[in-house]
Amino acid sequence: MAIGLLGGLGLFIYGMKQMSEGLQKTAGKKLRHFLAVMTAKPIMGVAVGTVVTAIIQSSSATTVMVVGFVNAGLMSLAQSIGVIMGANIGTTVTAQLIAFKLGDYAFHAIAIGAFTYLFSTRKKVQYFGQILLGFGLLFLGMETMETAMHPLRSSPVFLNWMESFSQYPVLGVLTGVGVTAIIQSSSATFGILLGLVSTGAIHYSAAIPILLGSNIGTTVTAVLSAIGANLTAKRAAAAHFLFNVFGAALMILFIYLIPNFTSGLENLLLTISGLFGQVNPSEERLIANTHTFFNILNTLIWLPFTSFMVYLVKKIIPGEDLTIKRGTTFIDERMLSTPYVAIDQVKKEILAMINISQKMVITSVEGFLNKDKDAIKKIRRREEIVNEMEEELLHFIQKIPQGQLNDIDIRTLDKYFAVVDDIESIADDANDIADLIENSLENKLKFSPDAQATIQEVFAIVCDVLDSTRELIETDDLEIAAEILDAEEKLDRMQIQFREESISRIKGSKAGSCDPNSGIILLELLDDLEHTSDQMADIAHSIIEIYEQKTEEKVV
Repeated sequence: MAIGLLGGLGLFIYGMKQMSEGLQKTAGKKLRHFLAVMTAKPIMGVAVGTVVTAIIQSSSATTVMVVGFVNAGLMSLAQSIGVIMGANIGTTVTAQLIAFKLGDYAFHAIAIGAFTYLFSTRKKVQYFGQILLGFGLLFLGMETMETAMHPLRSSPVFLNWMESFSQYPVLGVLTGVGVTAIIQSSSATFGILLGLVSTGAIHYSAAIPILLGSNIGTTVTAVLSAIGANLTAKRAAAAHFLFNVFGAALMILFIYLIPNFTSGLENLLLTISGLFGQVNPSEERLIANTHTFFNILNTLIWLPFTSFMVYLVKKIIPGEDLTIKRGTTFIDERMLSTPYVAIDQVKKEILAMINISQKMVITSVEGFLNKDKDAIKKIRRREEIVNEMEEELLHFIQKIPQGQLNDIDIRTLDKYFAVVDDIESIADDANDIADLIENSLENKLKFSPDAQATIQEVFAIVCDVLDSTRELIETDDLEIAAEILDAEEKLDRMQIQFREESISRIKGSKAGSCDPNSGIILLELLDDLEHTSDQMADIAHSIIEIYEQKTEEKVV
């Protein structure tokens, strides 16, 4: 029986994972859209949390992602509470799905899904096959668990234990908490619960406390993810825990204080189910409806008190977050559970990285022209930050689970990998110019008006191209990419011309008009700026390739 239960549970969880991945691949753009419309209004947070959780089929994944967003400063504590409330509602969609008695069609779904997933050449069809395959495995797991647990209905010891949950609901809550914390999935706990209900081993009144306990147990994942995060992220995890605990505690209080509360709740849910066309619903369906009703009711109760929840968690976890942020800002490993969101955050991080590199180039050239010693320190500090960002970004990109992405997104990540390296090279060029500043100051080098005019002319073009490159990364506008490539070719021609002029000033017809050491430094400066333009051209080529791949996919 134990092997059958564990095997069925394994099939159930694996099927849910496959279905979730297929849904994410299919609905990734919608997921990004719903996250993009996030506002400070808690009601919008509830809507977003509900929809996102319904898509990714995991309230734990949503809340972990929320903790990551809060930790990265992308979401306020008040916003996170709204999303967490919505996540609790969204996870009941999975429960409603499980409550359908579709075990007889499990092998049909597996057969169609497996052949579609393995043998189709069209990506969208493959994603549909993966969803269908996961769907079939999920219900096969349910059937296996039900069969394995069937003997329990004849076990007096087990039945007495289940009966105690009706008399002592706290025991049922603790059981639900423990099971969910261990298997890290409230949906899997719900699946086991429905298996017990289907076999007649447990009845409605005893199932409710376990259901309430699973809602508390699912907060463990978010609490664990907040370890090592900043103070606000810890508070977001605490808010999730308190929200679910308060809701469960209120229901348990009603069960203890109000006579026949459970039977009254059952009658109420039967009436509500009837209003939605579910006349005489099965006990499994009734429990699924109770799960949805409880989470909606809990949200309606607490939604007007979002500000109080913020106040409460700040009192429970006092202090002021004084963390000085270095390295990345927009990415967090908690986002890896939703790869499509992670890709958008990588893009934001790349934009932040090129902003810093652009400031470095401007500071370096202006520092060179103005003989500004302080510019060297500014550039060196920023260069350390860019290096940290590069390392963290590349590690993050490598960790994004590509099995949950479509081909376009995988190739986009590959190009982002190259773009990050190009931007870091731009920062290196600025750092090299800082060395030239240091050299020219130590040797008290002077530059002719012609040399300074040359630097100004090249610098102006490089600044324009830096602006265009940042805009290109943000908008993917191919007209901008073409302008960058044209400017890079122009700079190549200018660099050759200026090099010849500089050499002529050193030892040609204008020999003696320029210090040879100054001439060498000038050539190195022009080389660095020309190399900067090369990196921006490489970025333009990468963006063009990403666009072309997207176009090819649409044509296919």
